[in-house]
Amino acid sequence: MAGRKRNTKKISKKESKPKVRGRKKSASKRSFFGKIFHFLLWVVIWFFIISIGLTVIYKWVNPPVTPLMIGRALKEDASINKTWKGLEEISPYMVTAALASEDNRFLGHRGFDFGAIQKALDYNKSHSRTHGASTISQQTAKNVFLWQGRSWLRKGMEVYFTFLIERIWGKERIMEVYLNVIEMGNGIYGAEAAAQHYFNCSAKQLSAYQAAAITACYPNPRRWNPAHPTSYIQGRISSIRRLMPKMGKVAFDKESRRKARERYLQAEEKRIKKNGGKRIQL
Repeated sequence: MAGRKRNTKKISKKESKPKVRGRKKSASKRSFFGKIFHFLLWVVIWFFIISIGLTVIYKWVNPPVTPLMIGRALKEDASINKTWKGLEEISPYMVTAALASEDNRFLGHRGFDFGAIQKALDYNKSHSRTHGASTISQQTAKNVFLWQGRSWLRKGMEVYFTFLIERIWGKERIMEVYLNVIEMGNGIYGAEAAAQHYFNCSAKQLSAYQAAAITACYPNPRRWNPAHPTSYIQGRISSIRRLMPKMGKVAFDKESRRKARERYLQAEEKRIKKNGGKRIQL
């Protein structure tokens, strides 16, 4: 009996050792994944701190350069020709042309024009050449904060930064930044640089035709020249000029924005009813 008891004790000791090792391995795994989790958590926290902080700073401080400017300079040895001008120093025709060409509901939406998205989705279903629906707010967010290219990650970041600038900057600041950072030619950024380069005048002196010509080249500003437009660009200039008077006098005061918001919401109600109550019909 005594021998059996001793044998039992030996077996129990042998059996207990693997359990200790298992616990150590399990604890080690938890420690490893815990470190990864804490690292990712701090990355996310710092991302929000930096992105929100930078957006707040850029509400008053003009962005010195953009990722696109840096990318062009490094990869293509392109120059960076830009001169920042306040919105009051830029021809109002540039604002009107931008709205007519790129985003005629800019003052009414909150960063995303769902009507334009719906039109683009409907168009793209039956055409091989797709149309986008990026608003001026989205284009500004992309130009100031993000890299070029197409990916779900970049698109998601674009949505996030669009939300930030809409809430922190407001429409007037978004338009001012847009007209100062957008690419308007090879190494040419902003309305002032474009006005000087193409028409030998200041941004404030741009005529309705000149503003429409510069804006007409936005789809590919390094390919087309607003001072020497092709027949295709002439067609775009004519279309923009026909739309510009419909924009009326563009103002960024509270009352003007309120009225624009009401018009946008009314248009959205009609679109939603037309789609059978669906907000976006995919």
